[in-house]
Amino acid sequence: MLGDSLSAGYNIQAREAFPVRLEAALRAAGVDVQVVNAGVSGDTSAGGLARVDWALGQRPPEFALVALGANDGLRGLDVDAMERNLDRILERMKARGVKPMLAGMLAPPNMGTEYRDRFAAVFPRLAAKHGVPLYPFLLEGVAARPELNLSDGIHPNGQGVDTMVANILPHVRRFLAGG
Repeated sequence: MLGDSLSAGYNIQAREAFPVRLEAALRAAGVDVQVVNAGVSGDTSAGGLARVDWALGQRPPEFALVALGANDGLRGLDVDAMERNLDRILERMKARGVKPMLAGMLAPPNMGTEYRDRFAAVFPRLAAKHGVPLYPFLLEGVAARPELNLSDGIHPNGQGVDTMVANILPHVRRFLAGG
């Protein structure tokens, strides 16, 4: 899982991090898989692009979940640049034989409607261009719910991570099964 603090498990126990919980849920569902946490807190799409080859390693995984863009949106970074970065990440993964899935993100409402709409359009456009599955919003059911987030109101707590896993699990299972 190539991502940012939402993957890395910012300010929660390592055992509560999204990739760890996702792996546990997949294994409980009978899917023999190892989910590698390649999340770096604070990372943007540019940071993910800079380290994608390193993250894939000498023996790339068969599948990868790309979950970047949250920090681009929080910082109001250029949407076109984010799209180019994510596009190149997906190209590099596919060139190395990795089957990627894209997890979308939404820009914060304080960025304005034009930015928000341009930002949101990137993820489905890239998924269609590359023919990869898209999970539209990684924080579905968690964003703006204080009981599911840390005191910063941005990062999920353990219960929030569990909600994220429950929501994405059927999509990841279908992805891993080739559908």
